[in-house]
Amino acid sequence: MCGFVGITSPDDCASNILFALQALQHRGQDSAGIGTIQKEEFQIVRKLGLAAQGFSDAELALLPGRVGIGHVRYPTIGSGILRDTQPFFYRQPGILMAHNGNFINIQEMIDSLTEESIHLMSKCDVEPALCIFALELMSRKKRDHAIADAVLALRATFRRARGAFSLIASLVLDGEETLVAARDPLGIRPAVWGSRNGTAVVASESVALDALDIPLCGDIQPGEAVFFQRNRPPIRHVIEQKGSTPCIFEYIYFARPDSVMNGKSVYSVRLAMGRELALAWQAKKLSAEVVIPIPDTSRPSAGALAEALNLPCREGFIKNRYTGRTFIMPSAAERLNALKLKLNPIGSEFRDKSVLVVDDSIVRGTTLQRTIQLIREQGPREVHLAIHSPPVLHPCYYGIDMSTRQELAAPHLLSLDETQGSLSAESQQKLETRMAERLGLNSLTYLPLSGLRSSFSDECCAACFDCNYPLEMPEHQRKWIENDRRASCARQGII
Repeated sequence: MCGFVGITSPDDCASNILFALQALQHRGQDSAGIGTIQKEEFQIVRKLGLAAQGFSDAELALLPGRVGIGHVRYPTIGSGILRDTQPFFYRQPGILMAHNGNFINIQEMIDSLTEESIHLMSKCDVEPALCIFALELMSRKKRDHAIADAVLALRATFRRARGAFSLIASLVLDGEETLVAARDPLGIRPAVWGSRNGTAVVASESVALDALDIPLCGDIQPGEAVFFQRNRPPIRHVIEQKGSTPCIFEYIYFARPDSVMNGKSVYSVRLAMGRELALAWQAKKLSAEVVIPIPDTSRPSAGALAEALNLPCREGFIKNRYTGRTFIMPSAAERLNALKLKLNPIGSEFRDKSVLVVDDSIVRGTTLQRTIQLIREQGPREVHLAIHSPPVLHPCYYGIDMSTRQELAAPHLLSLDETQGSLSAESQQKLETRMAERLGLNSLTYLPLSGLRSSFSDECCAACFDCNYPLEMPEHQRKWIENDRRASCARQGII
């Protein structure tokens, strides 16, 4: 999962790209990069670490240009090293590109490029997609490319590079510096755009537009490519459309609550999840005195749940704003160490009380286990946990960092037969009991899958919960992604 922003503007745009990337920092902490184009000259600066810490004023001055793209990275394919940092550049005909998501047929892409004697410089899956797009563009014309050429090249690229992705690129088309945004045929990964006074912005989330005071115009539609050139209205082309199944985990965890994607407010969806979670809690006829969210993602759902249960909602943790998101840290040790700095409990809110703690999800369960231990140390009478998503049972191959079944907590507590698809009510109850015992809880309540569907009424990708993968994958492609994940972990000393 990553974040990107692309800008066309009347003035140099690098500083605005950096500003917008800081609004998207929650989507990736490993590295950041900015690339610009001016008079067919390309400039690029890439750094490890956070965006705000990586770029000096002197380096921004080396990035002139009124069209550019930026990226913050959290690796799900490849690793968190500088050579895998986006954006990437291809010299012929001159293209900058960055993306969010996963291409699933990476080995086939690499093999086809090898046949063309093209060798890759990174493990990042956007690099082969960039090379393929460049090859397809050059096969149509050697120079002076037009938007019509790029549309044909993108259609050919979509046939050769399959996955769940949204991407941005900058290049010269029709003699103009051009920003291109495209989205996978199922719209699994998000992309929004807006414009004002000659400036157009494309980003992974609307909060990047908010940071620049650019009004949201809408989404890049599934399977669509949109071309932005200065002082011209956007030009939209259908590349390949197969439906609309946006990733539900964006709304559960990744996106900021103040974002709007696919026409839906993330905050409103989380409120709805909290109300549905309250129904599941009430059905168990349990009782608690206070609702406490684990910061920050679960706050909206915790507030809605408390309101529905007529219980007070209190802050039980103070969050250190200078630590990153533990889920997207590469190792268990780093996640646990960061948690010690990230959350500090307010003992009086737990002591001698029956508390209902709310969190967004249980993926690996390691940081949550430490959080429950912290709560127990405060002396509560009872600790109940409510999760505003269903049990995570299946790997994600589409860009969320849970690409192997072995790293998921829930499947190990049930039989293989019970976790083949979505859970039956009986199996979910069994899982809740076993997970509560493992974490040292008095009870655990997951949001039922039916409650998730009610909270997000449109079609979506919820494969990590129900095993219904909207994008078909042969077994060898799944194995490639799983092996890459294991190799990346081994390189970093995680396993």
